Amino acid sequence: LKVVPKSHSKGVYRPETIDWSIETENICNVEKGGIMLMKPLTLHGSNRTTNGKKRRVIHIEFSDMELPEVLQWAERMNSNMG
Repeated sequence: LKVVPKSHSKGVYRPETIDWSIETENICNVEKGGIMLMKPLTLHGSNRTTNGKKRRVIHIEFSDMELPEVLQWAERMNSNMG
């Protein structure tokens, strides 16, 4: 997985506006069946697979914030982890 470090702190950071003379991408090696945790809005991507097979990704986001009344979470789970 390729990520642009600290890109999540820049708000919505569109690829066409990136100044690659100052930004770098880091490669995070994730083993088959592994888990990668990162902050939402982190600019990330990956190369095509080398074996021609499809890659599967499960993307889960967690938040401790309430949404405005006009919106609602698709799923909600209360936890005592705080």
